[in-house]
Amino acid sequence: MQYSQLSALIRQKQSMLCVGLDSDLHHIPAHLLRSPDPIFEFNKQIIDATYPYAVAYKPNLAFYEALGARGWDSLARTMEYMPKDVFRIADAKRGDIGNTAALYARTFFETLHFDAVTLSPYMGKDSITPFLEYPDKWVIVLARTSNAGGADFQELKLQDGRHLYEAVIQKSSQWSSHERMMYVVGATQSEAIRHIRQLIPKHFLLVPGVGAQGGDLRAVLQYGSNEHGGLLINSSRGIIYASNGQDFAQVASKVAQALQEEIKQIMQW
Repeated sequence: MQYSQLSALIRQKQSMLCVGLDSDLHHIPAHLLRSPDPIFEFNKQIIDATYPYAVAYKPNLAFYEALGARGWDSLARTMEYMPKDVFRIADAKRGDIGNTAALYARTFFETLHFDAVTLSPYMGKDSITPFLEYPDKWVIVLARTSNAGGADFQELKLQDGRHLYEAVIQKSSQWSSHERMMYVVGATQSEAIRHIRQLIPKHFLLVPGVGAQGGDLRAVLQYGSNEHGGLLINSSRGIIYASNGQDFAQVASKVAQALQEEIKQIMQW
């Protein structure tokens, strides 16, 4: 999906909502466990329920890899089922170089047909460029994350006075354009979002942490949006586990709709 297509999709749906498919056998409704493929059945119903309000979906690979081969099968079936007109993110957080990185890129872009993948930039340019060899595919670089431990390294001060996350953004943004790169910035880091938007005015930001982690949606939209939308607001547990009963899909739909409406009202679309 191209930058202009993602921006148009946001305008069309009047939404920046990304639904995180952190689908866990220990948390999905018990009645689904009788299904031949419980994770896929759960994902299918969540997608059906939230599609009118979401512009993106983000399966977290750990929840599928933990199940071995059947988890990969569930993920592949989920990707086959997912509508082609949404932005599909592999939340993989890979970060290797050379042939390994190239094979990761092939996995997510050729085999599973994701539009984007989250990457750790710790090993530098060599860990990012193999993914950029795929036209119309995106890399999403970890920048300032929402977890408390993110400050251990991301907030370190360099000799020139910059924080490490600032240096990561400024350096990595030279490797490709805003049409191929996004950055992960946690919703709990509203001041960082304001500053990052000044550093990279055109790039999209993937923002987790709204909902269960208590991020301030209004501040995120105020500081992070741009004329093209510029944001994907991720909510995972707050939507997909809003109910653990047989009404889970209907409740997920209502929560997704409420979040989409809140985004619409704050953005004054």
